[in-house]
Amino acid sequence: MAILCQHDYPLWVVNMTTPGEAQHYTLTLLAKLFKHLPPNVLVQILYNITCQLHCSCIKWSFLKPYMSWSYFAIFHVFGHQWLCQVIYHPQKAIGFDLSDGVGTKRLWHSISHLIAYGQVMGMSFTFLGVMCN
Repeated sequence: MAILCQHDYPLWVVNMTTPGEAQHYTLTLLAKLFKHLPPNVLVQILYNITCQLHCSCIKWSFLKPYMSWSYFAIFHVFGHQWLCQVIYHPQKAIGFDLSDGVGTKRLWHSISHLIAYGQVMGMSFTFLGVMCN
């Protein structure tokens, strides 16, 4: 799993050692990012299951010190429930412009040869795009 900046350059990468996409990988990457940013920077997060991540952050107080200067959006919104589309669609949020997370697919393609053939990973399940304004 990787965290990318707005210009699609990887900032940090973690080695996923368990099957599936566990939120602790995402939370670890975001915590690492927030530690390197000043508190007055707005962080906009594109993530494939943002609806679940955002709810977990609210319910369990994950990343609580950073929630006031974060905005979550989802980059394959049409695969989700209608309510998720209304709340987390990047085209409906100020500042995301036409961002759609395509850079994550390019990174995935460039490193896909590193994944063993027996492993099951999809591009939409492995990357987190972040934009800092």
